[in-house]
Amino acid sequence: MELLINQVLAGIATGAIYACMALAIVMIYQAIENLNFAQGEMAMFSTFVAWQLMQWGLSYWEAFLITVVLSFVGGIVIERLLFKPLAKAPILTNVAGFIALFAIVNSCAGLIWDFTIKEFPTPFGSAPFLGSQLISTHQAGMIGVTLLLLLLLFFFFRFTRIGLAMRAAAALPESARLVGINTSWMIALGWGMAAAIGSIAGMLIAPVVFLEPNMMGGVLIYGFAAAVLGGLTSPFGAVIGGFLVGIFENLAGTYIPGVGNELKLPIALALIIFVLVVRPAGLFGRAIVKRV
Repeated sequence: MELLINQVLAGIATGAIYACMALAIVMIYQAIENLNFAQGEMAMFSTFVAWQLMQWGLSYWEAFLITVVLSFVGGIVIERLLFKPLAKAPILTNVAGFIALFAIVNSCAGLIWDFTIKEFPTPFGSAPFLGSQLISTHQAGMIGVTLLLLLLLFFFFRFTRIGLAMRAAAALPESARLVGINTSWMIALGWGMAAAIGSIAGMLIAPVVFLEPNMMGGVLIYGFAAAVLGGLTSPFGAVIGGFLVGIFENLAGTYIPGVGNELKLPIALALIIFVLVVRPAGLFGRAIVKRV
């Protein structure tokens, strides 16, 4: 029983990272109805920026806040320069743009900071949380940051004018334009928020997997699995999906014979396929009906 509880708690902590990445994926999907395959690389680059700021003498939280702001601005710049011109292009053109962005960001990170593994600090420490051996303070901190982020997003989209405008632009862009909402800039804001959320995920996972240009490859796939499971139209569902994927991954690796670290990633891919076949909208997503 203690092993089961330990694996569930560890899965929730890991799932907090997948939840952050799934949130970023959902933000982009709601803005342009497409998946950003470079989301993980953008998060990795932001984490390197935070590491560099700390090397220059800034404290963790100073570097954290500056990185989130820079990532927000960077997300808007990428959307304005690269993907705004592709707004009416075929889907495969956008996919090619995402793949190109993936390669460019990964190569630039390796060129600037090289491909050697670097340690990234944690502000929460690694001691047992509240004296318990089941979860560390860093794992508890990851869960707390994710839940706080979800709460802030809930209030932003429910009670602020910009948040309501972004929801309207994502759900009914034509009607939103008729009432004076600049849907183009709502999409740019969605990109900025996705980049900022991704940077938080990168800074939280870096102390666990260490910092290097390829650190987010597996995390991105788990983030896709979480987003699909929870629903690509539901930020709340993305968070729940992240926690569920984290728990399922840990339990599968512990209790299913022959499943080690090498097979955890294929399990995430199998989960994506299963959900798409059984419930394409996800657990909390809404089915989109279009008139023909």
